[in-house]
Amino acid sequence: MKQLKTILLSLAAGVAIGMWFGVNIGREEPFYSNPFDTHTLNQKLKKATGETLEKGGHALEKTGQSLQDKMSK
Repeated sequence: MKQLKTILLSLAAGVAIGMWFGVNIGREEPFYSNPFDTHTLNQKLKKATGETLEKGGHALEKTGQSLQDKMSK
């Protein structure tokens, strides 16, 4: 009976830890962060803005490179 309790407790702990890491991986957060931590609207806007600016910068770099290639030909 003691062995059954140990197995069930280990299984429950494993499921809890797996859920913790799984939720964080699904949210694209570090796996050790708090999965119950909610991001404020301000944090979400900063993240989205940063990603948009980064993509825009890459597009400008590509456009500038293609213009330089055309001008050199």
